[in-house]
Amino acid sequence: MTFYEKVTQSVEYIRSKVSATADVAVILGSGLGKIVDVMEDKECVPYKEIPNFPQSSVAGHAGNLVFGNIGNTRVMALQGRFHYYEGFTMKEVAYPVYVMKLLGIENMIVTNACGGINETFAPGDIMIIDNFINGLSVNPLMGDNDERFGPRFPDMSEPYDTALRERAKQVADELGIETKHGIYTLFQGPYYESVAEIQMYKRAGSDAIGMSTVPETIVANYVGIKTLGIACITNMATGLRTGKHSHEEVVTIAEQTSKKLCLWIETLLKTWTD
Repeated sequence: MTFYEKVTQSVEYIRSKVSATADVAVILGSGLGKIVDVMEDKECVPYKEIPNFPQSSVAGHAGNLVFGNIGNTRVMALQGRFHYYEGFTMKEVAYPVYVMKLLGIENMIVTNACGGINETFAPGDIMIIDNFINGLSVNPLMGDNDERFGPRFPDMSEPYDTALRERAKQVADELGIETKHGIYTLFQGPYYESVAEIQMYKRAGSDAIGMSTVPETIVANYVGIKTLGIACITNMATGLRTGKHSHEEVVTIAEQTSKKLCLWIETLLKTWTD
């Protein structure tokens, strides 16, 4: 079975389980799954039931595909994502984005919990991602290309859509939610970075660092899905903090920040077509 056939099989199963697909997809990072609480008329499809769909094993990732309405916008929320450090291939990490393409979804909001490198940041800050650095030597587009998904050499000059970033900033300002802007770097993990590595990425211009988001962003641009990236700064990176890292701390801060993040995304989605 080809990769395209696998994605098609996943899409056919999903369509058989929900009344309608979606206008916007939202990928929810560690501790940020509560956005589904504000969705109405929810329909839930567990990842484990979807043919060929990867299975997440990371704490804070529920592992459900949830369809529902936020205002007049039909939303598909992914409660949990997949990481290269779990042993998935890069194509598997970004598999849900290929599914979005064949479901006809044209817009994606990708969120994450990450470490702050910019010293003006603090835990609990929210950053609109302006650009990314792929800190790995691999990406989801390596290997044979299927033109039914996208071109062999996709443009990556505007990975996060300018109009969506401006709209997100406007909505945040209207709600009185302070936002940062910056560059997000993908780190392989699953260990937290060394001091030397953080200093290297800081010199490269990175403002935040984490273990996700970039693969999904690359594929979204490849398949023609407009993307908005939002990062929740849950801890300061190694060398810029006191004490050692813990995943529990990341999830705790993400959950504490989720109230304002959910309000922001909810309001943004309600006015998506305005």
